[in-house]
Amino acid sequence: MSLRFAYLAVLRVFGWLALLARSDRAKDAEILILRHQVAVLQRQVKAPRLSWADRAVLAALARLLPGSQVRQLRLIVSPRTLLRWHADLVRRHWTDSRRPPGRPQTAAAIRALVLEMARDNPGWGYRRIHGELTGLGYKLAPRVRPGRMT
Repeated sequence: MSLRFAYLAVLRVFGWLALLARSDRAKDAEILILRHQVAVLQRQVKAPRLSWADRAVLAALARLLPGSQVRQLRLIVSPRTLLRWHADLVRRHWTDSRRPPGRPQTAAAIRALVLEMARDNPGWGYRRIHGELTGLGYKLAPRVRPGRMT
């Protein structure tokens, strides 16, 4: 994979060097041709399906241009979409996805102890069982009912 990346990077650098040798007139003609092709493709395809890499490249290149120029471009996505992608990337970067959602599971030993206490003492409610476990030094949420533990 790193060999492929190095190959693509070297290929891109040579492409940029070739652009330096071209005249401004040739570059402008190429830009007009590419803009026309984008216009034709936009008429044919309603919603393009872009990969995350396509989105990242478009968002990064669009950030190199001033906002007024980005609004004038004929892109396959709107400038508002580029901003949304950027916001999603930032949000995903700062989101802690390593922890599963919800409350952590109760340990199996505590679960078995709660169920045993409920069986041995049918008159006790879940608040009494919670109090007894707290007195024994176990930490348990007070609203857990013994019959609902799985």
